[in-house]
Amino acid sequence: MVLVAPDGTRKENSSLTGAHGCNNEAELHALCAALELAAAAGVCRLRLHSDSDVALRYARVPAATRIERLSLLALRAGELLRPFVDVELVWIPRHRNAEADRLSRLALGLPAVVALKAGRRRR
Repeated sequence: MVLVAPDGTRKENSSLTGAHGCNNEAELHALCAALELAAAAGVCRLRLHSDSDVALRYARVPAATRIERLSLLALRAGELLRPFVDVELVWIPRHRNAEADRLSRLALGLPAVVALKAGRRRR
């Protein structure tokens, strides 16, 4: 995750949770970690960008899933949202979230993705 203050100050975080699970669990763990870091930094107003529509949806409406392990994380995310005065959760397409992808690959020990050459389409 990347936290960006109004003055442009940036703080990056990339870490493993030590847990196993699906990509939706990983996204919810990351969302919770971002909310915890923002709260610890004293943030009152938050605009959170994520390429995980599922994580954002579950954070807004924790009852949207009946899968227990996701439901518990969604409830946690909902609890972490409460202290903020103003919160905007914004979905962005994955191809426009290269910075977060770089950090998630770093946490997993994977190499950075090589950009495609101009004129070639990715399918």
